[in-house]
Amino acid sequence: MNRPEIAALLAYVDRLDPTRAPQSKAAAGERLEQWATLLAHVPATAQHPDGPERSWDAARVAARHIATSPYPIKPSDVGAPWETYRADVVGRHWDPAPAVDPDDERAYRAALRGTRQAVAVGQLPPAPQHAIEGRPSPIRAERDAEAARRLAALGSYVPKTVRDQLATYRPHRAQRERLAAANLPDALDVPCTWCGATTGQPCRARRIAPGTNAISYRPKLTPHPCRVEDAQAHHARRQEQETAA
Repeated sequence: MNRPEIAALLAYVDRLDPTRAPQSKAAAGERLEQWATLLAHVPATAQHPDGPERSWDAARVAARHIATSPYPIKPSDVGAPWETYRADVVGRHWDPAPAVDPDDERAYRAALRGTRQAVAVGQLPPAPQHAIEGRPSPIRAERDAEAARRLAALGSYVPKTVRDQLATYRPHRAQRERLAAANLPDALDVPCTWCGATTGQPCRARRIAPGTNAISYRPKLTPHPCRVEDAQAHHARRQEQETAA
């Protein structure tokens, strides 16, 4: 703000809070000089990128302070909110390369400062950051499609949030879903040649009851090693077929 704008702001402050207005012309001049020195970098108004309702207005900031604080207004009560406002607006800006010689460091820095100040006061819109673009990987796309196919084959009849909470009580299914999402070999995709467990069923351990010699089976937490090897070979063959296709 220049001196006339500072004078207008102080006159507005004195109308809102006349009891604290300077009682002499010398005191008023001294106050004007102080505010003009400390707030020279603060604009009277500035347009915000999000719209007029968030724009900067030094008079509105001063009125808010008088309405909410029991203390006399000081230059910092306007300067500090401006720094917060400026940081928010400039934080949205990604400095484009200035149209000056980059070897001229002084000119280069001056151009950057000028652009940032223009963005802060609303003379220029913030320059957005440009994303790094690249071509999608066909191999990654195939893997994602295979993972989606395997997850769909497992089926889902409960919401994902509920399924995540039940994972502790369904370790085999939770493990199969993790392997499918990561596109890793799943031992339950193939039958077990050791215990005879069918596809999708966990491996079994035989149990003989003492005395009666009755034979029963209980599910194992981990598959048999031969089933793991068969699943790895099956997964490798599928990957080779997809790559060849």
